[in-house]
Amino acid sequence: MASSFSDAVKRLLVGRPFRSEGRRAPALKKRIAMPVFASDMLSSVAYAPDEILLALSLTSLVALTVAPWIGVAVGAVILVIVACYRINVKAYPSGGGDYEVASKNLGPRAGLVVAAALLVDYVLTLAVSMTVFAAYITTAFPLLAPYRVPVAIIGILLITLAGLRGSRATPVLLAIPTYLFLGAVFLTMCVGLLRVGAGDIPQAETADYTVVHTGVQNEATLGLATVLIVLRAFSSGSVALAGVQTVATAVPAFKKPRGKNAGNTLLLSGLLAALMLTGLTYLASVTGIKYVDDPHLYLVRPDGSAVSAEYEQEPVLAQLAHAIFDNAPVMFYFVVLVAALVLIVAANTAVEGFPGLASRLARDGFLPRQLATKGDRLTFSNGILLLAFAAILLVIATRASATTLIQLYLVGVFASFVVGQAGMVLHWNKRLRLVIDPKARVRMHINRLVNGAGCIIASGVLLVVIVSKFLAGAWLAVAAMAGLYLVMGAIHRHYSRVARELAPEADGGSRTIPSNTHAIVVVNEINKPTLRALSYARVTRSSQLEAITVAVDEDSASALQRQWNDMSLPVPLTVLDSPYRELVRPLLAHVLAIRRRSPRDLVIVYIPQYIVGRWWEHILHNQVALKLRTRLLLVPNVVVVSVPWRLRSFSRQYGGDGPENDNPLYRQA
Repeated sequence: MASSFSDAVKRLLVGRPFRSEGRRAPALKKRIAMPVFASDMLSSVAYAPDEILLALSLTSLVALTVAPWIGVAVGAVILVIVACYRINVKAYPSGGGDYEVASKNLGPRAGLVVAAALLVDYVLTLAVSMTVFAAYITTAFPLLAPYRVPVAIIGILLITLAGLRGSRATPVLLAIPTYLFLGAVFLTMCVGLLRVGAGDIPQAETADYTVVHTGVQNEATLGLATVLIVLRAFSSGSVALAGVQTVATAVPAFKKPRGKNAGNTLLLSGLLAALMLTGLTYLASVTGIKYVDDPHLYLVRPDGSAVSAEYEQEPVLAQLAHAIFDNAPVMFYFVVLVAALVLIVAANTAVEGFPGLASRLARDGFLPRQLATKGDRLTFSNGILLLAFAAILLVIATRASATTLIQLYLVGVFASFVVGQAGMVLHWNKRLRLVIDPKARVRMHINRLVNGAGCIIASGVLLVVIVSKFLAGAWLAVAAMAGLYLVMGAIHRHYSRVARELAPEADGGSRTIPSNTHAIVVVNEINKPTLRALSYARVTRSSQLEAITVAVDEDSASALQRQWNDMSLPVPLTVLDSPYRELVRPLLAHVLAIRRRSPRDLVIVYIPQYIVGRWWEHILHNQVALKLRTRLLLVPNVVVVSVPWRLRSFSRQYGGDGPENDNPLYRQA
């Protein structure tokens, strides 16, 4: 039962602790697992068309003709990568994803590269999803537009709280928004295509707006600029592939056969994402949607006036819903709010994926071990909090700009794709050397061919991303990945060095028993804590036992000695001189002198310590004891024992027996 205020607040927010036994997460059926784990990939169509049109807005000539084909090209890449990962999840169904593939086939360093990329991507997944979530919320409720950053942060906090709580009902609840989103997008596409086919072409609100371009006069320069713009648009649209890794790392959550079910889920999700992205980009070009980086600089109204600085651009999907359902405004709000909900589900994939990967890395010794353990609710709470903190920093630093965040997003995604697929090619090379069955060898050759094609395509997209987005912000993602790689390598070297240092010696030297034990009780005044410390020290039956006090004030020291003698305490009291009125230095010098006289002896120092119940009482008590304990822990063959005495404030705050009810044995030395 939580008795303190902080524990009560924690229980209110997070809930009561779960016992370890009987809390195994149930395996999910495909109809539940697909909307939960593939929501990141599916929800990307809520912002991928925006990024394509944003890149193409630099030139109006190609925007109407190229946008649908870029959607087709991105859709094709999605299907290729999905085909590769269907093979991955069947070969490695443990949920390690590309980290496991790279580590086992290319070595720990390659695995570390993938891990660094994935950790960065999970943080960006949460930040991007909640930033776009804020964009859709402010589209539905324009009065919130000035508060986009707080809305995104609140979304992150709510997702974090849900992740910390954990629940068996969570998968079912998360599946509903994804299915609603699929229904809303396909309804929008069907109605839009029917209207286009019937000759009633919807017109977006921005169709009559004009995009102002920076003029390029030279034809050669114009041609090169157009190519770069198209490549940038393609790389921006490739953000739709970001969720593939989520399914690959969630294989253990599927029902058996896990690998097959996860592969089928990937295939269905990839087909849906490719179809939605292609349809939406086509409709966006047909309806004449304009989407630019800085509307007040590059967007002009039909009357020739520039839009105001307060003008808020609606996401492409929202503009499509406005245009296609122009006679049914309620459908606009339905599409927008469902898109906002599915982005919450997509953000939850990061809350699941980041802590899981961090836990695996911590168990492998690449991250602090605190990230390896589960909290009260059987969730990796430390990893969830770290993820939320990093995502909030990104949202604040970019002012909730999805475009800025997406510039950072893709490098890590495709870097992990490239390394993972290269690892799979080596995996099949090794398997082919061991298998002689002709049919199995044919399947392996096909798998190797698919993975090799995926590696080549992912490498090409990665090159395009780096060339087109490096200066726009991708270099920050590269720097973050490199920094994480170095930090994780340093942590691993530290843990390895400590493990070697702490390993038992073959000759059993670390099990040698000390020749003698010399016990010292630190005395400041004669009171109940001091008498308890003396009792503890006497129970251990050390070879030598003495009490030590420091004569900071001669009169006080003399009075203490007289009181000690009057009480006939059976332990000798040694008074140490302190000409400079120091407390710690004389005690430390005394212990060091004992160590010099008897290097093989064990010195045990007993220090009374008050256990307080209020935070401000820590300032008033135990300061000298803390300083002395810190210094003594640095001395070899010295053990420091804190002897607790609970004050009444502790008993009132935390319950239990107070000092007045303690066993009388400990009150007498």
